[in-house]
This record gives sequence, C-alpha cells and structure tokens, in this order.
Amino acid sequence: MVLGHTLDALLSPVARAEPWVQRYWELRGITAPLFLLVSGWAVVMAASTGRQAASELFGRRVRRALLLLFLGYAMHWPGWDTVKTLGWGEALRERLFAFDALQSIGASLLVGAAVLVLAKGTWTRAVALCVLAVSVPLASPWVWSEAARLPVELRQALGTPGARFPLFPWAGFFFAGALAAHLLRVLKPGGPQGLALLVLGGGLWVLSTRLPADWSPTSAWLVAFRVGQGLLVLGVINLAPLWLNRLLASPGRTSLWVYVLHLPVVYGLGGTPGLAGRVGPTLALGPALLVGLALLAVCFAVARLALVLRRKRAPATWSARPVSFGSPVLRTSQRV
Repeated sequence: MVLGHTLDALLSPVARAEPWVQRYWELRGITAPLFLLVSGWAVVMAASTGRQAASELFGRRVRRALLLLFLGYAMHWPGWDTVKTLGWGEALRERLFAFDALQSIGASLLVGAAVLVLAKGTWTRAVALCVLAVSVPLASPWVWSEAARLPVELRQALGTPGARFPLFPWAGFFFAGALAAHLLRVLKPGGPQGLALLVLGGGLWVLSTRLPADWSPTSAWLVAFRVGQGLLVLGVINLAPLWLNRLLASPGRTSLWVYVLHLPVVYGLGGTPGLAGRVGPTLALGPALLVGLALLAVCFAVARLALVLRRKRAPATWSARPVSFGSPVLRTSQRV
C-alpha cells in the first residue's frame, strides 16, 4: 500500500506507461480489498482464540472502531485556508466527510462486534456473517440510488459516485473475511487452514472468472473476484514457514500507524503539500521505488518506537506464578 501510493504520486507518465508497470497497476487493485478482508479475519480470530468472551471484547472493539473513524476523518482536514475559501457548503463537507478505508473498517468493526455479541452459537453467527457478506454487495446498487436523496455525509458513507471506500460494497470484504475466519477456526492454523483457504479462494475465483465481468463500483461480481484473490493470499501466508510469519508479525502490529503516517507524507495534510505536491509525477521507476522503500522503513521505525515506548510506560501487572501442589517449596499445611 505504501509503495502503491508513492508510485502513484511520483511516477512520471513515461514510467507509468511501461507494460509491466501497467501489470502491477492491475495487481495493485487487490491491496485495499485485502486490507479490509484481513481486518474482518483478525477480529473473529482474536475473539475465538482469546480468553475473553465476545461481550468482554466488545468495549475494546468499540474503542478501536471509534479510533479508526476519528483518524480517518482527521486525515481529511483540508486546512483553514481551504475552509475559508470554500465556506461551510456541500463542497467543503464532501471533503471533510470523505469516507476512506479507515472509516469503512471502523464502521464494519462496530457492526461485526455487535454481531459477535448478539448472535449466540456457532451456526447463528455463521448465518449472520454470511447474510452480511452476501447482502452488502448485492444491495449496493439499490443503496446508492436511495442515498442520492440523503445529506452528503451519509452519501459518502453509504455510496455515491466518486466515493472512495463506501460501506456498500466495501464492507462486504470485511464480513467475507470474518465469515471465512469463523468457518475455518475449527481447523488448526498453518497447513489445514492454508489448504482450506486455497480451496475456498480458488473455487470462488474460478467461479467469478466464468461469470460476466463487471468492474463498476457497485459490482457484486467484483467483490467476489477480489475476495477469491484475497483468500488465496491468506492461504499462501498460512502455508509459509513459521519463521517468516514471525518476521512479518512485527510490521503487521504497526500497520495501522504506518498507514496513518505515510498518507500525509505522500499526499499532504491540512494545506501542507506532500510528495505529490512537492515532487509530483516526475521520477523514473528506480528513484520512485527507493523513495517508497525509504518511506516504508521510516514509518515502520517511528511506529515501532512509539509501540516500544508505550509498552514501557504501561503499568506493570502482577500475576501469580503457578506452583505444583507436589512442590517441595510448599509445606504440608500449604499443600492442603
């Protein structure tokens, strides 16, 4: 995602026209769907493998969702000069309330957390997640037509021409990932889950390729096509060696803050121009790649440092050390 945004902002028209760069641009279409798919997968996996029940995790999920919504909207602040120029009209509100990937994940997380609490039982949750995963993409054309009468804030969230990541159909990726995680959590991580994901993703991908292609923004076919590709990626990751997964775990924990840090650098924030405004589409492929890799490394280092400092500032928690009842450390009375 960082490399994609950087190349989009810095590549010159000549470099962008290279044939294999165009192929990368086609592959790049999976980045955002995979982002939401993995988010849904992680929510269900955390709820099923953690010691806390879904009701106990609900408060944490709500706080996380509100943080995502706040960060998503804050990153669209155009600056006071733009506010004074546009005035408080629909043009300004359209920029302020643009619905991006973070808001889409945050709103989907609120709904998903509520489903995990309200739906009791394995099959009830499976049915609820399946209904959401299927109905959201299918209902997108109708929702877009009905949302045309609503205020611009709701149009941006639900779906309108030009919207970036509206809930319809983008929430379908989140709930598809949550459904896959819920169905496959009975299998062991690694090989069993990886093979099941490859079979499920491959079947969905093959099925979608046999249907008429529809690349419109409200297309249910496009959601199924990208979900199939995303499940294949998850399957490959599950089959990867354990050392590679451990290596990727550290960047994964900082992915939210890497995302938040790199966007203002690339596109600017609050009227301050970023690389897109200062450098623009002028670089060849090699220099643009170096800038993207350097930006990724710096953002990861900053996010990692903040995570380490936060852990050091966190109050120490006391936990009892388990001792065997047959341990000689305990006297006879203590054993009783």
